[in-house]
Amino acid sequence: MTETSSNTADLRVQTLDVARRLIAERGYRDVSMRDIASAVGCSVSTLYFHFTNRDALIHTLIDEGFERWYEELQALGERHVDPLERLERIARTYVEFGLENPEMYEIMFLFHSRSMERLPRELFRRIRRSLDFTADTIRACVGEQLLSADESRPLAAAIWATLHGVVSTLLTERLDTRIDRGRYIECAVDSVLSTVLAVRDRAIN
Repeated sequence: MTETSSNTADLRVQTLDVARRLIAERGYRDVSMRDIASAVGCSVSTLYFHFTNRDALIHTLIDEGFERWYEELQALGERHVDPLERLERIARTYVEFGLENPEMYEIMFLFHSRSMERLPRELFRRIRRSLDFTADTIRACVGEQLLSADESRPLAAAIWATLHGVVSTLLTERLDTRIDRGRYIECAVDSVLSTVLAVRDRAIN
């Protein structure tokens, strides 16, 4: 990589980091490309060289987050052959991922603007890979001959909703102070596993 291309790549990474932070702090409506350029220390025209507009930058941030999460899933798939063990690790790692990357998580799941351009179709496809990975793991837990892909996807989405609820409650500090944080997470993981085991028992019987 030449010095120029290296600098270009560094500027792109820096821009994404700054934009992620500013949007998490101020919200989408209150952050302009000029604000981002000022915080990065470059001209607005330089930003437009990398991103056609603010929405394209946001789409890139969303893509970045889901790509990182999908890489986590793939690593779990390689390390945990047993599907039930893999599902447990998915649940735990999801919560860890959200809590360790709050700004990224907010843009992935807690951020929405009706004025923003629709996500590109290809981005939607990449986002769905994470759901499909979890759904495939659930099918492996239950038995692929006993649970179709169409049946496993709603179950995977419901499991995601449980884990998302845990992460969003903790990130927004809405957890009842009488509840132990660690126990709260354990209950959610146990609920995920119990749900899938119950589906397996019904399918077998």
